[in-house]
Amino acid sequence: MIIDTHLHPTNVVDQAWRHDGEPFTGERMLEMMDKPYLINGKPRRIDYGCIMPPPGNSVWQEGMRTGREGIRDYMAYITELVTTYPDRFIGNFMYNPRFGPENGAKELAFHVKEYGYKMLKLHANMHAYRPDRALDWLRPVLRVCDELGVVVLIHTGDGPYSIPTQFYPIIREFRNVNFILAHFGVQTGGVYCFEALYMILDSPNVYGESGWLLQSRIVEFAQQMERHQMVFGTDSPPNEPGMWARELEVLCGPPPQGMHLSEDDLEGYLGNNMARLLGMEPTPPPRDQAEAQLRLKDTYATAGPASTART
Repeated sequence: MIIDTHLHPTNVVDQAWRHDGEPFTGERMLEMMDKPYLINGKPRRIDYGCIMPPPGNSVWQEGMRTGREGIRDYMAYITELVTTYPDRFIGNFMYNPRFGPENGAKELAFHVKEYGYKMLKLHANMHAYRPDRALDWLRPVLRVCDELGVVVLIHTGDGPYSIPTQFYPIIREFRNVNFILAHFGVQTGGVYCFEALYMILDSPNVYGESGWLLQSRIVEFAQQMERHQMVFGTDSPPNEPGMWARELEVLCGPPPQGMHLSEDDLEGYLGNNMARLLGMEPTPPPRDQAEAQLRLKDTYATAGPASTART
């Protein structure tokens, strides 16, 4: 299966980035996920998307409620989507400690238990805090992640507050929590991909998200990392998922652009690695065109994703 770890559907214009056009709703997101995309000559779709609000929509603005009510307000559309489309969308809770660290921790637990959320998103730049110093703002919600087996996605690649190594103190403190370095340390503010790589090599509970990473670095890094430590994420919108899937598909080719990666290992990068983190059953790649065509309509699990597993 293919799982995109990083999607931002919204029913209002993104408050921070203000992307052109109409709001990128959940229905638009599903159309994009179903495209299909050609991977190793077979048509594929994105089977599951891990969804969260655009981070700018979780920044307090005049007129918004505060505390737990404010958090539920900015998470409301994501909750609507995960309950409406449980066979396609997986909830990712956007944590803004400025609504109150304890409030955020309680709301994370509520969203996990009531709506099946499986992930937490940290965006220290958008929410303006130093993750290496504001540890008391992070500990309450990370304790919930530790207790409930929630996977943490960290925005990385920007100064002053989202340089990968700034998250080392909290990662080292919570060694039983799985952390994914979104963008693999590459974003608008810089290219910190080697920092991200060394954190992954050093820490078994740290994973790298492929989206935004330079293609030449993907093949270089994939040869050094454990096969299970790379996951697929596109940060869409505004990104188009097919280009990031192609960067992973290239690995199946010969050096120097590729590394003769097997289709089974590619399936790990595209979705099975994330499936295991989320407690879902991994699936083999389609054997032929006929099976690939069938999977374009296969929900894999009619009851939705399985319960979160601890790894």
